[in-house]
Amino acid sequence: MGSLPNQKLDTGFPGVIKPLHPEEFRRQGHLVIDFLADYYKNVDKYPVRSQVEPGYLKKRLPESAPYDAEPIEKILGDVQNDIVPGITHWQSPNYFAYFPSSGSIAGFLGEMLSTGFNVVGFNWMSSPAATELESIVMDWLGKMLKLPSEFLFSGGGGGVLQGTTCEAILCTMVAARDRVLKMIGRENINKLVVYGSDQTHSAIQKAAQIAGINPSNFRAIATSKSNAFGLTAEAFRAQVESDVESGLVPLFLCATIGTTSSTAVDPLGPLCSVAKEFNIWVHVDAAYAGSACICPEYRHFLDGVENADSFSFNAHKWFLTTLDCCCMWVKDPSALVKALSTYPEYLRNKASDEKSVIDYKDWQITLSRRFRSLKLWLVIRSYGVANLRKFLRSHIKMAKNFEGLIGMDKRFEVVVPRNFATVCFRISPIEISGNHQIVSKEEAANNINAKLLETINESGKIYMTHAVIGGVYVMRFAVGATLTENRHVILAWKIVQEHANALLNSS
Repeated sequence: MGSLPNQKLDTGFPGVIKPLHPEEFRRQGHLVIDFLADYYKNVDKYPVRSQVEPGYLKKRLPESAPYDAEPIEKILGDVQNDIVPGITHWQSPNYFAYFPSSGSIAGFLGEMLSTGFNVVGFNWMSSPAATELESIVMDWLGKMLKLPSEFLFSGGGGGVLQGTTCEAILCTMVAARDRVLKMIGRENINKLVVYGSDQTHSAIQKAAQIAGINPSNFRAIATSKSNAFGLTAEAFRAQVESDVESGLVPLFLCATIGTTSSTAVDPLGPLCSVAKEFNIWVHVDAAYAGSACICPEYRHFLDGVENADSFSFNAHKWFLTTLDCCCMWVKDPSALVKALSTYPEYLRNKASDEKSVIDYKDWQITLSRRFRSLKLWLVIRSYGVANLRKFLRSHIKMAKNFEGLIGMDKRFEVVVPRNFATVCFRISPIEISGNHQIVSKEEAANNINAKLLETINESGKIYMTHAVIGGVYVMRFAVGATLTENRHVILAWKIVQEHANALLNSS
């Protein structure tokens, strides 16, 4: 019977499988855990970025599903032979691309518990523990971040676990939209304006599209190197005043702590002051850098958050909690509930009717929801605040060391200030030779840095990604993988230098 070879089936129907047989679950579970433990032990031996070509898997797998059951041993063999080659290894100690997706034993086991219970916790009644643990853990985490009490359940606000920042921004934008349309009339939705900077994550533009904001009313306000690519209050005010003069209605600002391209920081205090004048909802997106703000020396980046309406960060990036786990807080939960609540007869129950409980279905887009708080609870309890801070500081120190190595090689330069554990650097235009009557020196530098990054990634030894900031192509070195140690950072720099030597000599 494939994965169930020795089981006597006793379902009352001859030949019917028993997909949750406890002993078979135990046996197969051990095999999968052993498989993953061996994977983590050897993950540094794989090419970090997958080396396969598009369509590779279709050539390896059958055209139709198997009619008969197959044993888990064979399936795991196929995972190793066919799936692993097509994985980019985010848990590799040599992974420095995008932002981290740091895993941990506690995060994995918490995910296992959540998946094992497999509850669908849309309201309190559907699984009281899922709702109550989430509200408790979100207050814990809010206190770790020293969020103002207004964001905590204990202070009249509250936190919820969304899947991703995209969901957090959409939910808060819809809440802001309905709050304003209630005052000016739904027929005026085309007057609403959404604001970010040219460094804000594209999630805000997608949220605006879904929320029905006129595409011409999305503002990506320009930033500059002189302000470290943060959104200035002056530029924000100028755009808002221009829109008001044009008869439009400012609605929503997404301010960022740690932008995707360069980890730039928008100044919350001055931006919130402008927003308050015009009744603009301010959402603070700290998806990446929010984790670091549990460290007292980085908490100042959140100064001004007390005047924002909502705040979120992704525990699945740099907080040892597996994807997906976006932590979001709001000062006014009723704004979310009014915008997102539905209450059909088949979900009615005494606790909800009496409004004595939280029904998280009314704080999110979907009805069904996972027991995400279980893994976050395990992470916080298993490591404690002190160890989580040490973990984050170690990565920041490694990034600082990498920055120091760059400074010792005059061919390279750090392009923007390093705020956290991501370094943006490039080969300096001064080092670029060639005919600059055809292309400018900056364009030539962009081209050669793009070529350098691709040759490095093709080697499979390390993996980095890029950004274009103020027209400058930079390589991004983001430290944050759980298994990364300083020796991996030193090795990465040697690999960069080796490929730069070859490229500059050949050009």
